[in-house]
Amino acid sequence: MSSASRSVLAFAIRATLDELKRMKSEGVGALTVEELTLSGLREAVADAVGSPVFSDSESCPPVSPRQPLPEPSEASSPDAVSLIHSVTSEGDLTPPRFELPKGSKKERWEWLHEKVLNCEICLANRNIERQIVFGVGNLDADIFFCGEAPGEEEEKQGEPFVGPAGQKLNGMIRGMGLEREQVYIGNIMNWRPRTESGFGNRPPSPQEIGFCLPYLKAQLSIIQPKVIVALGNTAIQALLSDTTLKVGKVRGHWFEFESVPMLPTFHPSYILHNESNRTKRMVWEDLLKVMERLDLPISDKQRAYFL
Repeated sequence: MSSASRSVLAFAIRATLDELKRMKSEGVGALTVEELTLSGLREAVADAVGSPVFSDSESCPPVSPRQPLPEPSEASSPDAVSLIHSVTSEGDLTPPRFELPKGSKKERWEWLHEKVLNCEICLANRNIERQIVFGVGNLDADIFFCGEAPGEEEEKQGEPFVGPAGQKLNGMIRGMGLEREQVYIGNIMNWRPRTESGFGNRPPSPQEIGFCLPYLKAQLSIIQPKVIVALGNTAIQALLSDTTLKVGKVRGHWFEFESVPMLPTFHPSYILHNESNRTKRMVWEDLLKVMERLDLPISDKQRAYFL
């Protein structure tokens, strides 16, 4: 990159930081950023500082389309990399090894629940003012809905899917003729991922996922569901051990995780940002496949939802 181009980039980044500072002073807490814009920023900054473009979650994870505003600074252009949050995990993320005790489902679940709530790594990485998030629901559930990582409302209440995405998931469950209390709901992660500027919306790193996965497998071992519904890219990639998978390509197709049939579909938050009948119908067709697999009654009205 020429010196003139560097100067133009530096000016543009300073202007962006100034605008972020102004927006924050006016009380703006979050903004929407298209992935195409983020990709262009990564490439431009990498070119400017002579480093490779960030391409994986270990060096710089993908940023959620809706993210907290970073703390602005008067930095020069290379420091614009701080706009793209990086992973800052605490402690040894070697996956835990343990055996579930004998006993009833309730006794085993309560033992695991206490183990996770007192896990040193989970405690070290959670927001100190918030809670670790563990799965909830019917221990005899046929369906295990598996999400990604807790959001702000989830870490406040210590329960998965209780924010806006949770309300949408509740509606999906009711559409199937069930209630939230009849299914089990969990996440890949037990804490909300940390960023350099606090706790925000970013996909967990492979190391974080690897650490939490034994706890998820233990929940599956206790509940023994007949079907897993994987919600969103992170859950799908973690359960299938393939970071290249995209929900748009694999949704509606059956896979297996821990010998349990698994169906991927969109995360409820995706529906919140894409409130079209086409999007809703795609998700609903996936849920119809789950209902058919479980021999749940399906009315003509249900089959025609969002057509």
